[in-house]
Amino acid sequence: MSQKDNFLPRQIGDAHIRLLRIFKVVVESGGFAAAEVQLNISRPAISQAVTELESLINARLCHRGRSGFSVTEEGEIVYQATLQLLTGLEDFRSQINAINRDLKGELNIGITDNMVTVPQMRITRALAALKDRGPEVVINIRMIPPNDIESAVLDGSLHIGVVPDLRTLPGIEYQPLYQEQSLLYCSYQHPLYPQDDRRLSDKKLVDYDAVLPAYAQAAQIKKQQMILKASASSTDREGIAFLILSGRYIGFLPTHYAQRWVTEGRLRPLQPEKRFFHTHYSAITRKGARPNQILSAYLEELAKTADEE
Repeated sequence: MSQKDNFLPRQIGDAHIRLLRIFKVVVESGGFAAAEVQLNISRPAISQAVTELESLINARLCHRGRSGFSVTEEGEIVYQATLQLLTGLEDFRSQINAINRDLKGELNIGITDNMVTVPQMRITRALAALKDRGPEVVINIRMIPPNDIESAVLDGSLHIGVVPDLRTLPGIEYQPLYQEQSLLYCSYQHPLYPQDDRRLSDKKLVDYDAVLPAYAQAAQIKKQQMILKASASSTDREGIAFLILSGRYIGFLPTHYAQRWVTEGRLRPLQPEKRFFHTHYSAITRKGARPNQILSAYLEELAKTADEE
């Protein structure tokens, strides 16, 4: 691009914010094709919006083409600045809305994968109650790994997150939610499925391929997993389920998540009285965050769900 003196105007209007929002979704989606589904606008329109933004900022924000999509150094700076801008706008909206009784604005929540089958459904019930209190509240859910949730809560792009209790960060408040049990499973197609659990020793178990998580785990969880023959990995529990259901791997899954396949006879736990671990989950918010009427209302409803159990 030419080095002409052409930047965003002093007054940033709705049109400029729209371009920044489109660019944000493109970055978070990993390209134009995935962003097309998220934004519900055509790929040429997305490309035109990003090109227009690049012209305004006078910098190339991303590489796209046959070699794939990637964000440039300048694009990463614009992306981070966009997050700060949109978070600031939402903070402003929340503070102004706090003057009124009506709940208006957004709740941005990040959740670890495969929590929807947790039988207590505290998150779901609290979201329903929030929507009853504020019909105009817009709820945005992001299903992302725990580390990304923590980072997003700390930088303000998420108001609240749901993560496993693997560590305690000083800038975060924790509200306990669930205790989840995980068991070691095999598929009905696996050689271990018909075998007697009483004959299943650690030495025999290591003869079979296992899929392990490629994300952080607590020490007591690692202790259970270290006896397995790690032959595959997955960044989430759905991937672990895929490989177990292939009949070629064994692995740990939460009982609530695996139950549908157990009921169908497609999975069974191996030595459930011995091979298990528990994971605790908490709702997290940023310490010292500015007052947010919608977040406060959601936390109130979340606390009520504990009393209902």
